[in-house]
Amino acid sequence: MKSFIIACVAAVVIAVFGGVVLNGINVPADQAYSSATAVRLGA
Repeated sequence: MKSFIIACVAAVVIAVFGGVVLNGINVPADQAYSSATAVRLGA
């Protein structure tokens, strides 16, 4: 039972750490898909 609780706590810690890291590298779509040349295709 003790190892199960430790595994659950470890899973929560890994999930929180992963969420913080992924939230830190997130880029809004208007910045991610913008370019300096600003070419419009199909218009």
